Amino acid sequence: MAARSYPTYPDLAGKVAVVSGGSRGIGAATCRLLAQNGAKVTVNGRDEAAIDSVVQEIQGSGGEAIGVAADLTDLAAVERMRRRIEEELGPVDVLAAFAGGQGYPTPTEQMAEEQWRSVMDSDLTATFLTVRSFLPGMIERGGGSIVTMASSAARLPSQASAAYAAAKAGVVMFSKHVASEVGQHGVRVNCLAPSSVLTERVKRLMPEETQRQVASMHPLGRMGTPEDVALATLFLASESSSWITGVTLDVAGGRIIV
Repeated sequence: MAARSYPTYPDLAGKVAVVSGGSRGIGAATCRLLAQNGAKVTVNGRDEAAIDSVVQEIQGSGGEAIGVAADLTDLAAVERMRRRIEEELGPVDVLAAFAGGQGYPTPTEQMAEEQWRSVMDSDLTATFLTVRSFLPGMIERGGGSIVTMASSAARLPSQASAAYAAAKAGVVMFSKHVASEVGQHGVRVNCLAPSSVLTERVKRLMPEETQRQVASMHPLGRMGTPEDVALATLFLASESSSWITGVTLDVAGGRIIV
């Protein structure tokens, strides 16, 4: 595949952006591209070594970034993170609430209660608590862009577990609901629903033949890349999408057409 050139959004320069789940995969790609656009980026995750790696990469390329480890299922931890970001970088303009995961398939009749609750917490509750913490400041300042992370599993049945599908569908409706609440304050809330993305973890765990099979299921003939989703995030974070809110964007290579 030919080398890609990435668009830039000048209005992102100088803005403070937070990416939860920013230490790997889609989140890390989003952090890098936000920094390339001049945003001051906070990389959030749980693995401090992975966070530091992304921060150092951004700083080494001349960007501005800090790393903050936090458990986003704990409101007190989220609030501590928010206060530190505001002290070090300033009020937050862009929030990419991407933390989550656990999409591996489990038959519903075999799913333990603990797994259900864990997936709900990591994917839906963490999204709520993160938005809940940063939203009041955006409302007070009269602006801000929030981008949440769903999945194609929220759009159509898939091999992912019922817990993951339900949690991500919850993120979709949560995002729509909040968008309708806070539009009057100049705050926009949109959601991304990626299909199969070839992250570092997927490359490591998915055999190449399976990768080819999955790619062939998408009309555009390939799996997504973390940068595909990051670029959609930049558009939704920027003023180029200033009249878009409450939307769920399927970054899915044509596999999800609704």
